[in-house]
Amino acid sequence: MSDTTYSPSPAAGAYAAPAASGAVHSTVTIPGSKSLTNRELMIAAIADGPGRLVSPLHSDDSRRMVDALRALGIGIEEAGEGEFGPDLIVTPAPLHGDATIDCGQAGTVMRFITPLAGLAAEDVHLTADPSALHRPMGAMITALRDLGVDIDDEGTWSLPFTIRGHGRIRGGRVEIDASASSQFVSGLLLAAPRFDVGLHLVHTGEHLPSLPHIDMTIEALSRRGIRIERPATGEWLVEGGVPRAKEIAIEPDLSNAAPFLAAAMITGGEVSVTGWPLHSTQPGALLPDILQAMGAHVGRHSGTMTVRAGDGIRGLDLDLSAASELTPTIVGLAAFADAPTTIRGIGHIRMHETDRIAALIGNLAALGGEVEELPDGLRVIPRPLSGGDWSAHHDHRIATTGALIGLGVPGVVIDDIGTTAKTLPEFAALWERMLAGTAPGGATA
Repeated sequence: MSDTTYSPSPAAGAYAAPAASGAVHSTVTIPGSKSLTNRELMIAAIADGPGRLVSPLHSDDSRRMVDALRALGIGIEEAGEGEFGPDLIVTPAPLHGDATIDCGQAGTVMRFITPLAGLAAEDVHLTADPSALHRPMGAMITALRDLGVDIDDEGTWSLPFTIRGHGRIRGGRVEIDASASSQFVSGLLLAAPRFDVGLHLVHTGEHLPSLPHIDMTIEALSRRGIRIERPATGEWLVEGGVPRAKEIAIEPDLSNAAPFLAAAMITGGEVSVTGWPLHSTQPGALLPDILQAMGAHVGRHSGTMTVRAGDGIRGLDLDLSAASELTPTIVGLAAFADAPTTIRGIGHIRMHETDRIAALIGNLAALGGEVEELPDGLRVIPRPLSGGDWSAHHDHRIATTGALIGLGVPGVVIDDIGTTAKTLPEFAALWERMLAGTAPGGATA
């Protein structure tokens, strides 16, 4: 994650999504989880000694996190050569500030680094890519101000802003409405061990999206000796302390595996993903059950998850509030289903890299599809599709959905496949390698 590039970043620009010539039969290895990589980087940065991340993700988002921590004074070096890049050695140090951090499009960076920057000894200025400045930050700013952190946002309640660091945050009880993103909760929990008296965090909103991501944060902290209690739903108590330095292996990104496994269903084939964990807090761990409900045959053996197409793709009514990042892939499958599919509990994805609901509706409509917008989701009505332009909207998951639909619809052209570099720079190469396993004469949807 220095000046050397270890992962093949796809070139920005139009990408003609390859149509499957038959039933795909392939085994794929997916790089590490972005969510786990960035959480483990944060915890390692405040640990009691040097630690090692084995098989971390090397992508735009994780590079932003590495650069941010380095700017605050944390030592991060590369070691060894893994399939998708080197391990990372993280050496904690006093947070010095006097830095400008560009979060790019990474929500984990802007929401995780903000509370950590409050512990720096000097000012820290945070900004982001112009396409990400709209992402909600007001709840985090309010919570940190309630904890005594001085933040100069010029009244915008959004990036860019400057944190006037004083080297410490007292901590204590604070309320937050994290309805817009569970990352607000995770960001505060990750920094809380370094607060003088820990943290008593209370979520006041009616809805809390992506609960598995909060469970992921708690599990990562607990693994390093930080005690977290949950006295009630939406309430967390974090004791002050110093996380233990450890060597941590990063799981494959199960959500990035989603379009590959879904490809089996669209092409009538079979796709396996290696390294699938027996237990995981990743939202993508819910994927096998969802695909099975949609008609796939699913099995796990010796750490490999395999999805084989069934008789067709079934439409269903689905609450994806716990795994909203799977929505684009499920919408791609639903476009080929035998009945309408309703997806609920995902209203917050309007504020991701783009308005994902609007992007999916617009892109499918451009290909002849039909999607109804709901207050907290959408409903896909299957229609015959034809080729055409597919806009990525600067969003990696919208781009991969275009490639998924292109398997069964010749002539789909994604305007910028380079957006997949956010979490999976290898996407185009892995996608085409998967298709090289196509069985001649197999059926496509």
